[in-house]
Amino acid sequence: MTLSLIVLALVTLQRLGELIVANRNTRRLLARGGVESGAGHYPFIVLLHAAWLAGLWILAWNRPIQPLFLAAFIVLQVGRVWVIATLGERWTTRVITLPGAPLIRGGPYRFTSHPNYLVVAGEIAILPLAFGLWGYAALFSALNAIMMWVRLRSESQALASATGAPPERLTN
Repeated sequence: MTLSLIVLALVTLQRLGELIVANRNTRRLLARGGVESGAGHYPFIVLLHAAWLAGLWILAWNRPIQPLFLAAFIVLQVGRVWVIATLGERWTTRVITLPGAPLIRGGPYRFTSHPNYLVVAGEIAILPLAFGLWGYAALFSALNAIMMWVRLRSESQALASATGAPPERLTN
């Protein structure tokens, strides 16, 4: 098995495992009175990420890996784990708020309001670059930027409704 196949398999298993955790957390949050926002754009996020990963399987399975980009991707995985661990049972792939619950301000949230989106943006660019797929990285980075524009607006409004804070205060 080549390093490319191992990396793709590990990323695929990671994403599938995260979907299981996210779905479990979603059910729990909704059972506790959580409110989902932005459900209309969620299928497009899933489609974007599935297309990104499927395309990598098609284009990169037999390509050599550039170690520097792979190392950067591994660093991003540390950031991903930090975000998930910080949010705990509140981490999900959907926008779900618990009315009256305080915002999480620890972990990477001390430094930025949306660290998960920064990690994802980095991953979407860097993993294809590890395989030398510069155009692919640019295409999916642009598509992700459009999707994140929609997502961040939805999430900021949801958090403002749940916490009573103005949306602009939530992005600082």
